[in-house]
Amino acid sequence: MKEIPQHVSGPVCAPRRKTRQISVGGVTLGGDAPVRVQSMTTTKTGDVPATLQQIKELATAGAEFVRVTVNDQEAADALPQLIYECNVPLVADIHYDHKLALAALNAGIAKLRINPGNIGRKEYVREVATVAMDRGVPIRIGVNKGSLHKRYAEMAELDPAGAMVQSAVDELETLAAVGFEDVAVSLKSSDPKEVIEACRRFAKISDVPQHLGVTEAGTLLAGTSISIAAMSVLLSEGIGDTVRISLADDPVHEVTAAYHMLQSLGLRDGYARVVACPTCGRVEVDVVALASRVEELARDLPADKVISVMGCIVNGPGEAKAADLGIAAGRTKVAIYRDGELHRNIEKDELEAVLVEEIERLKK
Repeated sequence: MKEIPQHVSGPVCAPRRKTRQISVGGVTLGGDAPVRVQSMTTTKTGDVPATLQQIKELATAGAEFVRVTVNDQEAADALPQLIYECNVPLVADIHYDHKLALAALNAGIAKLRINPGNIGRKEYVREVATVAMDRGVPIRIGVNKGSLHKRYAEMAELDPAGAMVQSAVDELETLAAVGFEDVAVSLKSSDPKEVIEACRRFAKISDVPQHLGVTEAGTLLAGTSISIAAMSVLLSEGIGDTVRISLADDPVHEVTAAYHMLQSLGLRDGYARVVACPTCGRVEVDVVALASRVEELARDLPADKVISVMGCIVNGPGEAKAADLGIAAGRTKVAIYRDGELHRNIEKDELEAVLVEEIERLKK
């Protein structure tokens, strides 16, 4: 019989890359700060009630920064009220018009994102940087393969990752010309392989903190999978200071997925873990609906708690015993396990009330 290798303990990820640290509305990014989670609103920024509601939902889910598009004067005019009423630092997303960046700075925004592919002439960038430096506001240079400046078109044909890195380096030099160093960089493409290569190459030449993401990643399932495929590789190599999982869906899902990813890599505390069987013809309860309900109820639990939701008696008791709270469904009853021991058997119609009671117990 082949000898089984001995267990080798050690961290999942390489040590974090040493980057400079910036402050976004008092929240540190880079350096020894944890990998930060952020998202972006999908509302029209000028619609203050809708935008404010979504910002609050994202902050409640755990977003540490929230980005809003500032694409017109109506959006710029909404910023003072949004900044005053929201409970998380706001980032202004700027394209094409540097005057909107200046308006966002005047409104008191916590961070700017500018796109070097379309922000305009270098003197515009220097003007924005000078005002941002006076206000103590950091800037993210957000490079997207899909909106690279035409000067990089030939290079992008042969070396897409290199073209993105070069665009970022050139913009950093423009900012450095006025002494501006409170910067972060993102290098995004819809191709995860290009994202990985670009971020690796940039990490070798700069200590600027990196915002990780795959742009236009897709819908909930595809977008989450593609984003995590790229970001988990980089994070495991110590690259990445903040993440956004971009989805064509409710942005709250972006935050949830990001925390699950970071928790799996041992980089952040996220949510209590809900173990659920994949379901088959043996299940005696609706595991999908039940597991979703448990996740909802368990959102405020400590991250080290484990809840097992099992639909039959084959693997159910074993998994339930390994959890802080376990549910194993039988044909007529549901077994409830506490801390590895069978606590009681209940009728199926009691399950909702018992779940609420048991999960509340775990919060204490």
